[in-house]
Amino acid sequence: MKKILLAGLACAGLCGAAAPATAGLLSSTGAVIAILNGELFLGTAEGNYDGAGTLSIHSQKNASLTCSGKFTSSKELGGKGKLQCSDGSTATFKFQRLTIYKGHGTGRLSRGPMSFTYGIAAEEAVPYLKLPKGKKLAGNGTDLKLVNL
Repeated sequence: MKKILLAGLACAGLCGAAAPATAGLLSSTGAVIAILNGELFLGTAEGNYDGAGTLSIHSQKNASLTCSGKFTSSKELGGKGKLQCSDGSTATFKFQRLTIYKGHGTGRLSRGPMSFTYGIAAEEAVPYLKLPKGKKLAGNGTDLKLVNL
């Protein structure tokens, strides 16, 4: 009995240590790249094991412009959610999983269209994003920018 208890405690300690620092034990956090009404936003999404999650992004052009929201998803149906921005604009969106950790989606911001990816590196995200005409994504990681072609 002592061996089982000690093994359980050891596993609990190791399993807890293996989880990313920014996510709970039964959740995962991934990078988000979004284009909202022609403007680049970056941030993170945290999805829980049950399919619910949260999203937080900020404008690369205006750091005070932020958006946050909630979503739900399932393997069969994909996902959907709502976003509220600090300038008062709102959005509804839907997305498709590529894997449990990666996906892409579209939506409608009250002031224009929205496209986004999550868990996908910048160079792989471009086909899923609706970039403004005459612009391309440059840089990597959190140092992304929209630049002229």
